[in-house]
Amino acid sequence: MGMAEKAEEYQDYLVTGSIVTFNSISTIEAALRTVREQTKGVPFHLYVIDNSSQDGTAALVKRVDPQAQVLHIHWNVGFGAGHNLVIPRLQSKYHAIINPDIELREDAIAKMARYMDEHPEVVLLSPRIVFPGTQQDQILGKRNPTLRYLAASRLRGSGSPGETLSQYAMLDQNRDEPFEIENATGCFMFIRTAALQKIGGFDERYFLYFEDCDITRKLAKEGKTLYFPGAVVDHVWHRESKKSLRLMLVQIDSMVKYFWKWRKGYKNVRW
Repeated sequence: MGMAEKAEEYQDYLVTGSIVTFNSISTIEAALRTVREQTKGVPFHLYVIDNSSQDGTAALVKRVDPQAQVLHIHWNVGFGAGHNLVIPRLQSKYHAIINPDIELREDAIAKMARYMDEHPEVVLLSPRIVFPGTQQDQILGKRNPTLRYLAASRLRGSGSPGETLSQYAMLDQNRDEPFEIENATGCFMFIRTAALQKIGGFDERYFLYFEDCDITRKLAKEGKTLYFPGAVVDHVWHRESKKSLRLMLVQIDSMVKYFWKWRKGYKNVRW
């Protein structure tokens, strides 16, 4: 059965996507444009959840992508809670979590949908994430975070990653083939909708940060979670928690919540 025939099983769309925005006017236009230009041959619907932006983001979204369905929130509910607003209404087979600073390449969404069709045991795909306009991979955690891994990530300079960060990012794996991961970055996730709805979406106790580590662990109980190099996306990586004291404190708060929630799984882990 081809992708077009399989789409008939769903009322409207084989794939849905959601972008949560908060004052994202500097990056979201490129995200919207590439999502439309690079999503071909697959029925797709995009939700944009605007967390009360004050910079004109919502108006820009309506102008650039009138097909997108915009949900207006009157306060900033956070990353996971924003995405959760659309999860109960989804009738798609697959759902993409997309950051407003993401740019798609080479029909990435259709490639992931085809792979998931061929591998029903897979519930989550994390694509290859690169710096914009380059082939340079971003060094992102793929194992469950520990204090040692997080310290290595925060202290890393501009040089090559050391041994600890290489372990965290699983750089020892053959990165030309899919492999199982414990932790998928929240900047772009491709998830089987039924599994996403079964686990209830994101844990809203995290306002920002660590909700991606958390949801990957929950989804791993439903099926395989994979790194998938067959799809490539650009990510404008700001690393804002290194620049803002407020965001650093938010990150620490989320880290404490994460480690407390999953503490039983860390009994034999070297911190």
